Parts: sequence; C-alpha cells; structure tokens
Amino acid sequence: MKIDEKLAIDAFKTDKESHIIINHDICRTRCTKRYCLTVCPGHLYTFNEEENAIVVEYAGCLECGTCMIACIEGAIDWAYPKGDFGVQYRYG
Repeated sequence: MKIDEKLAIDAFKTDKESHIIINHDICRTRCTKRYCLTVCPGHLYTFNEEENAIVVEYAGCLECGTCMIACIEGAIDWAYPKGDFGVQYRYG
C-alpha cells in the first residue's frame, strides 16, 4: 500500500480554530527559505501571492510538528489540536 493510500484511510475531526498559527510579520520580513512549503508531509502549506502570505490548511494536519521545527525564524506556533479533535490514524 502506498503512502497516499494509507493517509486516505485516516480520519480527521476538525476544530473550527486552527492549532497552527503563522506570524505573517516574521514570514514577510525575515523568512527567505520558506521551508514550511516543502517539509510538511501532508503538503498543507501554500504561498498566496495576492496576500504575500503563507497559508496552511490545518484540517489535514498529521500532527508531526515538522513545520514548527523547520521554521528557523520561529514564525509557526504549533500545538496539538484540542481534545477530541485532530487525526485518527487507521492502519490497513
């Protein structure tokens, strides 16, 4: 089974509030690498050119914390989702 197929069987219970907060001021003024766009295993980060901002689709977060570690400027504030929300891994 391929990784995309395994991820497709996981269940996500999404909160209305994101558990990933991006400090856009830091992104715009200090970040030149944008590691968050490439390190996320769920490919949840994109760059919105109109707003000149990084956007995250937190609903599909795999809760690994890679984005927070890779953001060398400290612009990403990541925490586990509130209780009863987040990813439920299902192996198959």
